[in-house]
Amino acid sequence: MKLFKEEKVRNAIFLGVLCSVSYLAVYIARNILGSVTPQLVENGVYTEKFIGSVSSTYFYFYAFGQLINGAIGDKIKARNMISFGLILAGATNLLFPMLKSELSVRLVYGMTGFFLSMIYGPMTKVVAENTEPIHAVRCSLGYTFASFFGSPLAGVLASVMVWQSVFKFSSAILLAMGVLCFVMFLIFEKQGIVKYGQYDKKKSERKEGAIRELFRRHIVVFTIVSIITGVIRTTVIFWLPTYLAQYLEFPTEQATSIYSLCTLLICASTFVAIFVYERLKSNMELTLLIFFVLSTASFLGAYFVDARLVNIILMVLAIFTNNCATTMLWSVYCNSLKDTGIVSGATGFLDFVSYIAAGTSSTIFANSVSTIGWGNLILVWAGLMLVGVITTLTFGPKRIFRKAEINRI
Repeated sequence: MKLFKEEKVRNAIFLGVLCSVSYLAVYIARNILGSVTPQLVENGVYTEKFIGSVSSTYFYFYAFGQLINGAIGDKIKARNMISFGLILAGATNLLFPMLKSELSVRLVYGMTGFFLSMIYGPMTKVVAENTEPIHAVRCSLGYTFASFFGSPLAGVLASVMVWQSVFKFSSAILLAMGVLCFVMFLIFEKQGIVKYGQYDKKKSERKEGAIRELFRRHIVVFTIVSIITGVIRTTVIFWLPTYLAQYLEFPTEQATSIYSLCTLLICASTFVAIFVYERLKSNMELTLLIFFVLSTASFLGAYFVDARLVNIILMVLAIFTNNCATTMLWSVYCNSLKDTGIVSGATGFLDFVSYIAAGTSSTIFANSVSTIGWGNLILVWAGLMLVGVITTLTFGPKRIFRKAEINRI
């Protein structure tokens, strides 16, 4: 194929595929608990409230892990961070169904989150520093898609296996990918496909340091974007099977199947986001505004419409457009930070605030269902997307509606 004849393109494909498959393993594992929640509740294994606390523990461990491991990822080779993160997460994930004590269940599942947090920051850094900007976006598009595709795959596993087997199967995938990543990165390093420290240090110094450069590149705005999109893409997806079973009153098995189909459709958001972004001549601000407006409108529609089929369509569209905004953050913005020299640290920080918000909201949502009901909870989600609209508008009309062909963050 002509595509593989150009060395830079070929190397980007090899690196992108490895990272995408690895990240798929991560998101299969991290969506397992949400997908088997209807089973656990129906069989009386755990209550919704306890599952909510376990998921919150996971999110907090994952969040602080992102902050810590993101910074470490700027110092240590991606090969070691990614491979050992996958292997250790596979080991703790395997322990989860064997535990009886509630404290040990929380702790072990939390440690799974911490180990999985070793993956994304170093992965983003190694891709950003070893590929051309356009190829970096394509690579990150691959593993952003993988992060969404993990949900339907977890749903499929939950629909054909008992919950204990689902955990064991996902653990086997993590362990296998950990070994494969270590070997493949070692090969890539020897072949020169992967090198470390590939950024212009002098350029970063001329801009008065990496941290100040992050503020110049609107890190505060994107921190807010990370928080609100993280709640929807993480927590709402986690509770979607329960929403289908309780609010829309589908039988447990049917709710699981619908959840798998919904999340499969949501996977396409990564490609739609980049398609729209490029049609708008790489105008990230306008792209964000459009998707936040659509998500707000869709959540409001889901609140007012009781018909189950239409409600599901609106809910999927709301999450879909939120995830399109998410793609702008992780696939475009983070890769644009290459010249700061702290891609892993910055990405880790953004993931940190995202999952702190997700962990807090998971507990709040679990406790709120019985008090304010699912309907009012939908209004809360719509409100979060409205915050996204307002935040994006702070860029100002000159940036949002500019005619420039290249978006310089």
